[in-house]
Amino acid sequence: MRSIARLNTRPFAPLGSSSRLRPRASQAAHSQPPPRPPIGRPGPSSQHGSRQGFGTCTQRRASNMADARAWGAWQIQPSKFTQLVVDSMKKLYPEELADRSWDNVGLLVGNAQTRKKAAKVMVTNDLTYQVAIDAIEQDVSVIVSYHPFIFSGLKSITNRDPQQATLLRLAQADIAVYCPHTAVDAGPRGLNTWLADIIAGQHASSRSVAIPCATAPESHAPAGYGALGRFDDDVAVPLPEILKRLAVGLGGLQYVMVASPVGADVATTTVRSFGVCAGSGYDVLKGADVELLVTGETSHHSALRVIQQGRTLVQVFHSNSERAYLNLVLRPRLEEQLRAEAPAAEVVLSVYDRDPFRIVDVRELA
Repeated sequence: MRSIARLNTRPFAPLGSSSRLRPRASQAAHSQPPPRPPIGRPGPSSQHGSRQGFGTCTQRRASNMADARAWGAWQIQPSKFTQLVVDSMKKLYPEELADRSWDNVGLLVGNAQTRKKAAKVMVTNDLTYQVAIDAIEQDVSVIVSYHPFIFSGLKSITNRDPQQATLLRLAQADIAVYCPHTAVDAGPRGLNTWLADIIAGQHASSRSVAIPCATAPESHAPAGYGALGRFDDDVAVPLPEILKRLAVGLGGLQYVMVASPVGADVATTTVRSFGVCAGSGYDVLKGADVELLVTGETSHHSALRVIQQGRTLVQVFHSNSERAYLNLVLRPRLEEQLRAEAPAAEVVLSVYDRDPFRIVDVRELA
């Protein structure tokens, strides 16, 4: 900040002179805008400043400039590969499928066009600081994070908050973030349909959705949140058979949580119908007329309500109900879609993406 003394050192004309209305030469020099900074400024041959680097809107805006020296944020060209990832995800999982009444899906962090970045995408269930560092080390351009990285508005971005520190690190590394969340859940080939297929196994079943998606495009209809199934011919399928299939299908789980009605034995329980919703899916399934509810997690009181209704509830932990689909289905589908336009595109996983909980046998502790 300039000192008051320095501000008062400029010469002024006498009060009686009309020249006081006109700046002197030294004043005129000071009235000109400062020169543009050399760093980050697009020059005639720079990638961001060249005419080829502008979109149509940017070209029109630049052509209307009275001063060709004008420069600013409009000259930044968004990453073409990031746009390809966004378009590919929208084709596989249209954003119209998402429940936007509360969800936050889409491109949440953008990046700029650069020749240095590889055509590489990282798929993760949760975008933690460790996952972000892994993406930087793997030279990733875009992270597709199933769970939204940003849910609500930010009034500041500092390193005091873990999420914001991660955001700053990603922005510094010029890595974009796309989040699909419930758009992945709701589609006919989405997460909940895949989970329902695991539960049903070799048994034929009629299917429906717990809550229909009114905004689903025709290309992805019928769609909805939560998958319901009823085994054909009213076949009673043993619960242990279903639990073993779930454990294998979700990546080799060793433990699942089961809430059964008082007096019921898991080993002898059979079910003729089921409902499944990944993540915290109880509210989606609670009104469904089914014998078995499968979800990632729910509350103590919700479990009590289920067993008092004579039904069975299975929990596998929140992200365990989601991660295997991302690895086994979404990742290869996205890679195939990208390679149709960018043959060198690669979709990788993070070694740090895991459920935060683990089961500890206290008998094994020293």
